[in-house]
Amino acid sequence: MSGLKELRTRIGTTKTIRQVTSAMKMVSAAKLKRAQDTVIHFRPYTRNFENMMNSIIAGSDNLNELVYTAPRNPDKVLVVLISSNRGLCGGFNSSVTKSAIELVHSKYKKQYKNKNVSFLAIGKQGEILLKSHKFKVIGNKNDLFDQLNFNNTSALASQIINDYCQGTYDRVELVYNEFINAAQYQQRRETFLPIQFDQNKTVTGDAIFEPSKLEILDEMVPLALKTLFYKAMIYSYAAEHGARMTAMHQATDNATELLGDLSLQYNKARQATITNEILEITAGAEAQRK
Repeated sequence: MSGLKELRTRIGTTKTIRQVTSAMKMVSAAKLKRAQDTVIHFRPYTRNFENMMNSIIAGSDNLNELVYTAPRNPDKVLVVLISSNRGLCGGFNSSVTKSAIELVHSKYKKQYKNKNVSFLAIGKQGEILLKSHKFKVIGNKNDLFDQLNFNNTSALASQIINDYCQGTYDRVELVYNEFINAAQYQQRRETFLPIQFDQNKTVTGDAIFEPSKLEILDEMVPLALKTLFYKAMIYSYAAEHGARMTAMHQATDNATELLGDLSLQYNKARQATITNEILEITAGAEAQRK
């Protein structure tokens, strides 16, 4: 009977877990829908903004005069890692953190050896993983996910831009999970500063720029950087909920499968117990007749 009691307990626990994972899947699906709509609506803006920027820089030969585009020797590096505040989303956080660590070891090995590589964590899970690997985390901005909008992200982007312009860092890298669709995402590593343009890209159409391309770029590049930063945030946010929805869907299916196995074990054990009781009663009756 102790075996039956244990199986009943496991069946009840598994049912509770299935209810929780199913509810979390539905919540993530709703949040994913809103995040996906934001990504879809933002894509045309970023595409047109990029075309406009390429149109301005086409043929420009004095980009090195801008502090945002002038090349630097990357002695001091800041890596901005975007993860999530909560877990239960499969390998979402571990994979993006691993990508950031690989970037440091492959591209900035010398700077890391000289302790000139710093991390800014956006997301508690990434921060925890970085600290477990003994990386220097100068701070976190985990509260950005509480109210994710362009104004909040642009404030942080402005702070990073100012630090770069003042020489606190010579290179800023962005590492995040790029949203592809509800079931797919990929790790993305982008150089945030100095900003890099494709000057060889062909741009159609003629335009007259006043007062000059360089002066226009000086005003537009900060907006371009804020746009890039916001894009990384909303892509990562959408990818997070897609990953969590997929993970909770798999967990629900696993719980359903386990529940079936436990129910089968319980029925077999119960049948065996009833059979043994019948045999004991029969044996007792036979003994009395003798």
